[in-house]
Amino acid sequence: MKTAPSPQPRKKITYSSEEGLVISSQDLGWESIVIKEYQLPPAQGSYQAFPQHDLTLCLAPRPHRIQQVMGEQSYIGVYSRGDICITPAGLGGAYCAEGEDHFLQIQIEPHFLEKVAQETGTINSSIELLPTFRVRHPQIEQIIMMLHSELKSGGNWGSKLYIESLTNALAVNLLRDYSTKKDNIALYPGGLSERQLLLVTDYINDHLAQEIKLSDLSELAGISQFHFSRLFKQSMGVSPHQYLMAQRIERAKSLLKNSELSVTEIAFSCGFNSHSHLGKYFRQLTGVTPKNYKVETRHVASLQVTSTDIL
Repeated sequence: MKTAPSPQPRKKITYSSEEGLVISSQDLGWESIVIKEYQLPPAQGSYQAFPQHDLTLCLAPRPHRIQQVMGEQSYIGVYSRGDICITPAGLGGAYCAEGEDHFLQIQIEPHFLEKVAQETGTINSSIELLPTFRVRHPQIEQIIMMLHSELKSGGNWGSKLYIESLTNALAVNLLRDYSTKKDNIALYPGGLSERQLLLVTDYINDHLAQEIKLSDLSELAGISQFHFSRLFKQSMGVSPHQYLMAQRIERAKSLLKNSELSVTEIAFSCGFNSHSHLGKYFRQLTGVTPKNYKVETRHVASLQVTSTDIL
């Protein structure tokens, strides 16, 4: 007769930002948001109120039971991969995890959330997030996993526009579905005006070698970051970050074909922070490495010259 396995002993801990930390964006210079990955054994403990809004996304490969206290509210249930918990700023709590815990923690500055709320026309005063246990939200999960992917890749210097776009999208989803003011977010129909589009695309192409921020582009267009991202995509069919990377790759292709610069020099001149950073996006958009592209285009050019000489 089989007997049920005895429960794993739980380690009692006082919450620490270093306990079980795998990786963090703390030192990457991301604005208004920090993402951290944790892995912890079965444990129980408490934590003080954070000055930031706190989200956790469960990554545990196996479901496990967690007991939670958040302010005056409590919850007991099974968490599995994809479950999300939202703890508003200023709210302390406690937990008891009966299984191996693996999760992402996302901290967002309250002033940033209020700024997005005001820009989207949601509110004209302060806003609060609602304490939320164990929910599923595919859009928020996808955004968090994209941020996690950037974190694991080192949060490259050229990805700040992408990080800002994801942070704005995360804030809008939180405001829309988990705030005290669930008013519909005001949306502007149509895309950017011709003048706005030309100003922004000219600016991007004139500054490909530099860090370009979402706030720079939205300020140039004279609209909020949230509305800018939406209207730009309506006009161009791609996000600002996708357009920026495509233009950088086009510049790199031209330099690979027509200059004697090394691949590393070309990477820096096109706004990438390394040879490998350029290679990653170059392969994604062209299917070949920068080196192979250079060899192939030079070979084709030499064949064309030979053919002309024969004729």
